[in-house]
Amino acid sequence: MEKNNIRQPIITVAGHVDHGKTSILDCFRQSALQQEEAGGITQKISFTRYPREQILKSCPLIDKTGIDLKIPGFLFIDTPGHAAFTNLRKRGGALADLAILVVDIKEGIKPQTAEVITILKQNKTPFVIALNKVDTISGWQKKDSIKEAINSQAEHVRQEFETALLTFQGSLHNHGFNSDLYYNIEDFTKTIALVPCSAKTRQGIDELLFVLCGLSQRFLTKRLEISKEAKGVLLEIKKDKTIEWAETILYDGEIKEGDEIAIANLSGEAITAKIRSLQEIQPLSTKFKSVEKATAATGLRMQIINKENLVSGMPFQKISDNLETIKESFKKEISESLKTNKQGIIIKADSLGSLEALITLLKQSNIQFVKAGIGPINKTDVISAKANLKINSLDAIIIGFNVEIEDDLELDNIKVLTNPVVYKLIEELEEFRTKKRAEIERNRLLELSTICKLEILPQYVFRNSNPAIFGVKILSGKLTTHIQLIDDNDNNIARVKAIQAEKQSVSEALEGQEIALSLPGVNYERQLKDDTRFLYSQVSENQFKKFKENKDLLSSSEISTLQEIAEIKRKKNDNWGK
Repeated sequence: MEKNNIRQPIITVAGHVDHGKTSILDCFRQSALQQEEAGGITQKISFTRYPREQILKSCPLIDKTGIDLKIPGFLFIDTPGHAAFTNLRKRGGALADLAILVVDIKEGIKPQTAEVITILKQNKTPFVIALNKVDTISGWQKKDSIKEAINSQAEHVRQEFETALLTFQGSLHNHGFNSDLYYNIEDFTKTIALVPCSAKTRQGIDELLFVLCGLSQRFLTKRLEISKEAKGVLLEIKKDKTIEWAETILYDGEIKEGDEIAIANLSGEAITAKIRSLQEIQPLSTKFKSVEKATAATGLRMQIINKENLVSGMPFQKISDNLETIKESFKKEISESLKTNKQGIIIKADSLGSLEALITLLKQSNIQFVKAGIGPINKTDVISAKANLKINSLDAIIIGFNVEIEDDLELDNIKVLTNPVVYKLIEELEEFRTKKRAEIERNRLLELSTICKLEILPQYVFRNSNPAIFGVKILSGKLTTHIQLIDDNDNNIARVKAIQAEKQSVSEALEGQEIALSLPGVNYERQLKDDTRFLYSQVSENQFKKFKENKDLLSSSEISTLQEIAEIKRKKNDNWGK
C-alpha cells in the first residue's frame, strides 16, 4: 500500500488533571505551551500535526530497529483535564485511533483516570500508558534508554519503582486490563503497554513514540486507509478578529474550498453549508495557514456560510449527490447516541461527545435520564424537571456537564447541579439523591406520627382553660396542629388546637422554637401547673416499632425522645414496643 493512501493516526492524550498530558505533548513538539495556559491547565482542545520526518528525527529507535515507517505522521489531540476526552467522537465510535493515558507513577489511578479508562473500554479504543514522573522517584538516575535506567538504579530506587509499578498494574487489572512494561510484551492485543517516562527530563519519550509507531503500523493500517468521502467533526465555533471559524477535525477523505458539506444538528437533521475558505493547522504549531484543500487526518478552520444551530461535537460530511444518505445516517447516529429512558433526570452537556461521555458514566451508575440536550440549562429543561415533581421528586433534577445556567430561571423545587468535571458531577448527583431519598423516607415515616417533646414555660400562661393557652419550648422533633399530647405518666392531655409563633398562627413549629399552644378541654392550674414539666407526642406501639426500624432517618434528639416515650409507656406495660 502506498504511503499517500494512509492517513495520520489520531491520538488522544488523556488522563487525570496535573498528571502531565500537555507536558508530554510539549516534549513531542519541543514547545512550552503548558506555561501559556491559565494555571497550567489546558483550557481548550488543541491539536498537533506531527509529521513523519519529525518522528524519524525524534525517535532514532525506528532506524535502529529497521522499521519501514509507512504512516505519514500523527495528529495528536490534547484534551482539557477538566472535560471528558470523548468530546471527540465520530460515527461508529471514538474519533481517536489510539490513546495515550498519562498517569503519575506515584499517584496511580485517580477518579478522572478511571473515568477515561471506562470510556476507552466502552469505545474499544486501543491505548498505551505513559507512566510519567519517574524522575520524582527519590534517587532516580537518567540513562540513555528507559530500560537501561530501570535496570541500573540503586536497589532502594528500583524497589520504589517496582512497588509503584506493581500497585498500578493491580489497579489496572481491577478495571479488566493486563499490563506490562512495553519491552516485555509479546502480544500487544492482550496486554496494555506501559512506558515509564518523564516529561521533565524527556526520558522515555522516544520509547513512547516508538510504541505508538509500532502499534499504528501493526494494528491500524486497514483503519487508516483514506476513503473518497470527506468526513469530520465540528469542535466549536471560534471568533478570530471579525471572522467566525468552525474549528474541526477532518478524519477521512479530502476537502477543499467551495465544497458543500452537511453538518448534523441535535435533531439528527442535516444543515447544509458551503466552505468559503479553509485554514489548516501547521506541523508542530498552534498556528493555522490558508490552504485550498486538505487531506485527513488534520485540524482545520472552515469559514462557512450558514452557521445557524451548529452544535459542538457534531459530525459533518462532504456532499456529493448523496445528501439523502447522509441525512439518514445522521438521524440514526443522533437518535442512537441520545436514546433516553421512560423516566429519569434531565441532563445537559456542552457537546455531543461530552453528552455521550456523561451518558456512559450515568449508565454505569444505573442513573436514568428522560431528556438529554446540548447547550445551557434553560426554561424548557426546568419545565421538564417540574413535571418530574409529580412523578418522582428524586428525578426533579437537572445536571449540566460543562454548561452555564440561563439567567432569571424560576427553579422553585428543582435542583440544578453543574460541574466541568464529569465524575464530580455524578458524585454530587448521587450524594444529593441519597440525602433527598432519606428526606422523602423521613417525611413518609413522620406522616404516620410526629415525634415531639415540649417543655412547659410556666411564666407564659395566657389562659387557664377553655382552651388553655400557654408557652412551651420544643426540645425535639416537630409540633403540628391536631397532634395528641401525653404527660410523663402516659395520660392523654389533649389534641393541639392551634400554635402561635411570633404572634402569628402557624400549622407547625420546629425544635428550638418557643411558641404558645392552645389545648381545648384542659385546665392548666388543675392538670399541669404543679406536676407536669414536659409533654410528649402520642406514639402507638406499631409506630414506635416503625420508627425503631428507621432510626437512621431520625435525629439524635428524636431518638432520645422516642426512648423516653417508650419508658413512659413501659410504666403500664413492661413489654411495650419490644
